[in-house]
Amino acid sequence: MHWIWVAAGLLCLAGCSNEYLISTADGQLIATDNKPRLDKDSGMVHFKDHEGREQIIPQGQIKQIIER
Repeated sequence: MHWIWVAAGLLCLAGCSNEYLISTADGQLIATDNKPRLDKDSGMVHFKDHEGREQIIPQGQIKQIIER
């Protein structure tokens, strides 16, 4: 019976995070688990990919960021 509470808790945690899609100028679609952030000083957009690695893309190469 305790496994029901564990499963319900995991579902709640999974539903709390937002996924974002980054569309690049060269046609790539990049999925991220967290909201990408812009470093205004450098003009670079920082995000973590699905494997948890920090990625950086110049803002000029991004066409669109969509929240899913």
